Amino acid sequence: MSAIYHIRIKKEYATAIIDYLQKKDALEIVPEEEAFDIPDWQKEEVRRRIAQYKNNPDSLIGEDEFFAMLNED
Repeated sequence: MSAIYHIRIKKEYATAIIDYLQKKDALEIVPEEEAFDIPDWQKEEVRRRIAQYKNNPDSLIGEDEFFAMLNED
């Protein structure tokens, strides 16, 4: 499982731990602008859904209705 985290180093000794984990290929430090890259497929899916909702506004549901549907078990 892969996850992206932001880490704020508060103690000097933590830098050594991070260096060790990098050497063991346990973590990768990436520039912030790369950490938030949104894949093209996801951008396209959002555009498709926006167009669908603009063309079919009656298909939208409110937040309360959405949560009610989730609780229908």
